[in-house]
Amino acid sequence: MFHHERRTVPGLNTSSTADISFMLLILFLVTTSMDVDKGVSRQLPPIEKQQTPTQVNSNLVMKIYIASDNKVKVNEQPILIGKLRPVIKHFIENKGKNHIIQLGTSRKASYDTYFKVQNEIVGAYNAVRNQHSEELFGKPYELCDKEQQAQISKDIPQRISEVYELEGKGTAK
Repeated sequence: MFHHERRTVPGLNTSSTADISFMLLILFLVTTSMDVDKGVSRQLPPIEKQQTPTQVNSNLVMKIYIASDNKVKVNEQPILIGKLRPVIKHFIENKGKNHIIQLGTSRKASYDTYFKVQNEIVGAYNAVRNQHSEELFGKPYELCDKEQQAQISKDIPQRISEVYELEGKGTAK
């Protein structure tokens, strides 16, 4: 008598799901930021099989120390970080190739202060190298070719020694 026809429920149209997923993926990739860590680029010296202590004239050493309260001292005299660059520049210019900048840091000092001091040291070297480059070649250090930059780097080497505090002793070694 009564014949009931079963109706089927139509399936979901998923043809655009892949497109939407792909668009969301691109949106997230474009809008997220990639944080770049701050750092100091340094090339470590090669490992020497035998290390012999070297006697250094104390007049050729500038001692920079960052205390645990982030105060900076140069040769035991307090100094503001903003005034550090000209002092280092003057030291490099006056002491020549054999100078050494000794950087000591308390383990409790902040990395930010350490990073700022490192920037001042590198900035002082860059200023001295630029000045030397202008005198020799009439152009800034960055515009010199590799051979000219090698000559300037040989004339004004970066001589930075880092020391650390012994745990619990409070002295640098």
